[in-house]
Amino acid sequence: MVGEGNVRSHPAELISFGRDATPLHEGSADVVALPGSTAEVAAVVQVANRRGLALIPRGAGTNLAAATVPIGGGIVMSLTRMDQVLEVNRGEMLAVVQPGVTTAELGRAADRVGLFYPPDPGSRETCTIGGNIATNAGGLRGLKYGVTRDYVLGLELVLASGETIRTGGRLIKDVAGYDLTRLIVGSEGTLGVVTEATLALRPRPEASTTGVAYFAELAHAAAAVDAILAFGVLPATLEFLDDVCIGVVEDYAGLGLRRDAGALLLFGDDGTEASARLCVEQMAEICRAGGALEITTASQIAEAEDLLAARRCTLPALARVAPITILEDVAVPRPRLVEMVEAVAEITEKLGLACGTFGHAGDGNLHPTLLLERDDKRARQAAEQAVARIFAKAIELGGTISGEHGIGLTKKPYLVDQLGADHLALLQRVKTAFDPAGILNPAKLGS
Repeated sequence: MVGEGNVRSHPAELISFGRDATPLHEGSADVVALPGSTAEVAAVVQVANRRGLALIPRGAGTNLAAATVPIGGGIVMSLTRMDQVLEVNRGEMLAVVQPGVTTAELGRAADRVGLFYPPDPGSRETCTIGGNIATNAGGLRGLKYGVTRDYVLGLELVLASGETIRTGGRLIKDVAGYDLTRLIVGSEGTLGVVTEATLALRPRPEASTTGVAYFAELAHAAAAVDAILAFGVLPATLEFLDDVCIGVVEDYAGLGLRRDAGALLLFGDDGTEASARLCVEQMAEICRAGGALEITTASQIAEAEDLLAARRCTLPALARVAPITILEDVAVPRPRLVEMVEAVAEITEKLGLACGTFGHAGDGNLHPTLLLERDDKRARQAAEQAVARIFAKAIELGGTISGEHGIGLTKKPYLVDQLGADHLALLQRVKTAFDPAGILNPAKLGS
């Protein structure tokens, strides 16, 4: 169905498809199929449906919640061969792409015609649009520009039956029927297999400017975020790193970061040269009034990219420090950010765990990252306790157990704590309506 060269079945070939970027989770597929067209996807899904085989759609495997880990065998369907940008339309400000296109490649295709694709996940050079849609990926520009769901106009989708449907289209306004497009975004491959996406683009900003403020404590940086947003500024970038992250990033990339600071706040904006410069100057002044130890602003694009690199390379830098990095993903209302930051520090300190925290300060999305040795059983048990307590605190503060990584296997046990039993039962009924046999990414969201 997909061509003999596009099937993997040897045990050695299957190893990498039994895991994603989530530590401590591994499964095993019976076979991997790499289809090259919607028709081939539909043919494989039909076989899986007839035989009652699990089918797990997969992109580049950068997921951090074990959402693409196959549990109990079945077919892993890798969509990385479907990697064509089919159209970039400047007049309509949209693109039509296959699911295997990377986020960065879509960005470059848009840039070539003077347009801009705002979603900007940290793994943008590797992660695919299909995976972004499956998890409703966010990124560094989420505060000003929103997340993946805000740019998905329409989808081509293969259902569990093998039928192919289209949702949405090329329109900004369309309220004909239920909004299945938004339902599919964030569904983690449990309701259908995305084979094509129509995505909104934006005019490319004329300029962008970035700055860094250093603080004695992370709580001070969080307070500066509150002050910036209260002032009425809506920046394109408002990110933070704690002292652990500053140290490992500097060791990794040698960017000249200040090691004696307790926290780093990365702020920036885009637009016209004048508006971007004014916004950054305003944010710098607010940070200064909030007790910043030092403030640096970029005067050139290359310098701005170097500053953004400090945030983008945080996870790989942490991964060099310890064999196991458990990267979590909670979000709270912005006014509760300081409380959440302090709670993470208290929880991990009490349990004796090394932890680096970074994230999207502007939208309240934190990434506490636990650093473990591979054979330290005590630390693993403590990490499980820490994760449970961090999730509980986020929920207590009116937040969520996942801002952008998804639920997958790792967070499914905690989903009922956030949603409640009745809400979870409704998700299960939706899953059954789309997938009566339960073949699509079983044991995950809605199953």
